[in-house]
Amino acid sequence: MAAVPSSVVKPPLADELDIVIPTIRNLDFLEQWRSFFQPYHLIIVQDGDPTRTVRVPEGFDYELYNRNDINRILGPKSSCISFKDSACRCFGFLVSKKKYIFTIDDDCFVAKDPTGQEINALAQHIHNLEGADFVRGYPFSLREGAATAVSHGLWLNIPDYDAPTQLVKPRERNTRYVDAVLTIPKGTLFPMCGMNLGFDRELIGPAMYFGLMGDGQPIGRYDDMWAGWCTKVICDHLGLGVKTGLPYIWHSKASNPFVNLKKEYKGIYWQEDIIPFFQSVVLPKECTTPQKCYIELSKLVKQKLGPIDPYFEKLGDAMVTWIDAWDELNPSADAALAGKLEAVKIEAAPKAK
Repeated sequence: MAAVPSSVVKPPLADELDIVIPTIRNLDFLEQWRSFFQPYHLIIVQDGDPTRTVRVPEGFDYELYNRNDINRILGPKSSCISFKDSACRCFGFLVSKKKYIFTIDDDCFVAKDPTGQEINALAQHIHNLEGADFVRGYPFSLREGAATAVSHGLWLNIPDYDAPTQLVKPRERNTRYVDAVLTIPKGTLFPMCGMNLGFDRELIGPAMYFGLMGDGQPIGRYDDMWAGWCTKVICDHLGLGVKTGLPYIWHSKASNPFVNLKKEYKGIYWQEDIIPFFQSVVLPKECTTPQKCYIELSKLVKQKLGPIDPYFEKLGDAMVTWIDAWDELNPSADAALAGKLEAVKIEAAPKAK
């Protein structure tokens, strides 16, 4: 599958995409993204002290939510939204009303391709989600395929390592640019990173929950990976596609490996059981929407992972609370989504000869 060149700019689809940014600092990084992001609406989720003022450069259309806002909007259901962890970004997914979401971290900047051209990350994500180009010789009968629900971009410069690898390779940098977009095969998991991620909110949004992480929890920095494992299992079940590769962004800041180790150490042990769990998940055919899939998955989390640590009992309950919050803020989305998924299945079904 050919990737769209970085110099090709797709129509902005400004009315169909929100950019979600979790942050604890002033958003000066937006200045570098201005030419790409300014046509879009930004949803900023402020982590940490809600009394602190976050500065946003002039000229951007945005709404900003802090912990007080989240408590006010969700009430008791706000317990499912994490803080002191980038998992807080998923509140932005809840309140958006757009078809697509692009989420990015505030230490990520515009990258350049090997020709020196700035990469329009949004254009590539939209291209990944809306369709693909095929080279000569690819059978037209195979070009319909499955709808793409997730576009997972990559990054140059600072690698996305866990703490032990950071300590072993403190000076390593990623300089390799691979001009490719790949579909992750059905039944294959991947470690999703949330700092350069696009997805179709209408198709898979309810499954994009970044879990209970950070403040008050025994684990952090596994938020995006948890969401990725859940989402991939559900996409596989619903017949939706997940792509990874282009676009690249420039990751500028390496986090402290000693702080990371404190956040990650339980996850490093637990993942030896978490991965086999997700590899073994089989969802019943009655699960026909992401909400139904996610509720069923929450039961399996409590049943299969609960014996490892009480945290997973709590996480399973939070997964249900998340779906309750999603349905409360998106009351008409479930029926519309069921119809769309049914249409996807009909389009993807083999045609009679």
